[in-house]
Amino acid sequence: MPPRYHVRLYREGRRQLAGEHTAGGRLTTHVLDTATGKPAVGLSIDLYSISGNDRTHLKSVVTNDDGRCDAPLLAGAEFRKGEYELVFAAGAYLRAQGTALPEPAFLDIVPIRFGMAEEKHYHVPLLISPYGYSTYRGS
Repeated sequence: MPPRYHVRLYREGRRQLAGEHTAGGRLTTHVLDTATGKPAVGLSIDLYSISGNDRTHLKSVVTNDDGRCDAPLLAGAEFRKGEYELVFAAGAYLRAQGTALPEPAFLDIVPIRFGMAEEKHYHVPLLISPYGYSTYRGS
């Protein structure tokens, strides 16, 4: 196979994994462990919708071997514009990796609250370590 074909297959596979072929908007995430430089495998994530003071649990997922979810968190008919919160169980993940954390841990539960104002792809990655985290709107 020519290298160009491999690149195309890789890109198509990534698009499918991210749900790029889904009509309307979608929400995805990706978690990287910056202390190890590897994907955060087996990290639990809860997704909530926010309406005023109300917080409604929508789903729970666990990251795969690539630090991603196996399917978009929201896509198609499930996708709605609005406010959401992703809650990452960072402390449980770090402890499972053998990281010695103080009690209480500096970072245990990491919530990221964000808004989706358009029917587009919203990618909300998390870069995590025992003493810091970062997020941004990815692509």
